[in-house]
Amino acid sequence: MLVTFFNDIDENNTRSLQTAIDSIPEILTLAHRPIVMNQEVGQTIVKQFEKKQLVPTLFFVDPWGYKGLSLQLINSVVRNWGCDCIFFFNYNRINMGLNNSAVREHMEALFGAERAETLREQLKVMQPHQRELTIVEAICEALKKMGGKYVLPFCFKNDIGNRTSHHLIFVSKHVRGYEIMKDIMAKESSTTEQGVPSFEYNPATQAQPLLFELSRPLDELADMLLDEFAGQTMPMKEVYNKHHVGKRYIEKNYKTALNQLEARGKITAEPSARARRKYKGEITFADDVMVTFPHSQ
Repeated sequence: MLVTFFNDIDENNTRSLQTAIDSIPEILTLAHRPIVMNQEVGQTIVKQFEKKQLVPTLFFVDPWGYKGLSLQLINSVVRNWGCDCIFFFNYNRINMGLNNSAVREHMEALFGAERAETLREQLKVMQPHQRELTIVEAICEALKKMGGKYVLPFCFKNDIGNRTSHHLIFVSKHVRGYEIMKDIMAKESSTTEQGVPSFEYNPATQAQPLLFELSRPLDELADMLLDEFAGQTMPMKEVYNKHHVGKRYIEKNYKTALNQLEARGKITAEPSARARRKYKGEITFADDVMVTFPHSQ
């Protein structure tokens, strides 16, 4: 059932790839042999995708910089049912390109003309760290406005960990795809804080652990849940479903936070922790455990 397409503008790359594919033992037994194309990513490919009703597809775009990467290209794929996109977001090139009139057209294709202009004004007074957060937030908002309801960025740092190399950004129209990619990115994160993934790959953290415990994200999650669900009763799974989109928390973080809140007497659960321990031998927080949050004071 699997169909694979590979494309690169460099003919040397496509020829080398085709040779490597052809050398795979029993490659001819595949129902669908890999298809290797040699096209420039741009309007031609966009128009091809816009005319097709795609089967469920994972679309990965890795441009050399930003040429060819556009909201229109991403939307031409994710508009179809079951289709998701991951793209390489070269933050450093895009940061420089936003104020370069020679590549204005590419920046507007990526952010939209109005958003790109607003972004240029915002960045004038910002420090480098603020610039990065603002630019990544802007592309995420542009994708959501386009219809990519679920957007998830993952940051890569350079070898010494002091600068961003790039981001991978995932776009989907369905929460299930978002959840699957969130779990994958969580496992690939270099660090966790109270069990909460950083959604960042930083090779320097292995040899240079930072003071991550100065941040207490699980405590923040517990406080958020008490505030946002005050006076409500619902199953654990519903708490998670209503809250996790757009946040870096994964499902097990919610179960840990709810267990801690129950132990502190901040919430009540049915069945209770005592009953759950008696039944399973340990305190768990299953999806169907009913949680009651007190009214806010």
